[in-house]
Amino acid sequence: MIRCVHFIAHGRVQAVGFRAFTRATARSLELAGWVRNLPDKTVEGAAEGPSDQVDALLAALNQGPRFAKVTELEHEEQEPSSLSGFEIRY
Repeated sequence: MIRCVHFIAHGRVQAVGFRAFTRATARSLELAGWVRNLPDKTVEGAAEGPSDQVDALLAALNQGPRFAKVTELEHEEQEPSSLSGFEIRY
């Protein structure tokens, strides 16, 4: 089953490699989507692919890269939209 989630990570998630970590993890899981920093110091993104791979990404994002401290990971289901590739947006 293909699913898509929109997520927002809170905590120390900017200037710690969180976007690159997200992209690398998503690509290794063969997910499509995007990730970007928001002005309020959170990180927002969307990921689309098989349900178990999306769950694996969310679990990894709860931990984040080495210097991150994720205090909350909000996510909500969205309609899949045939995303391709996984990119960092600026």
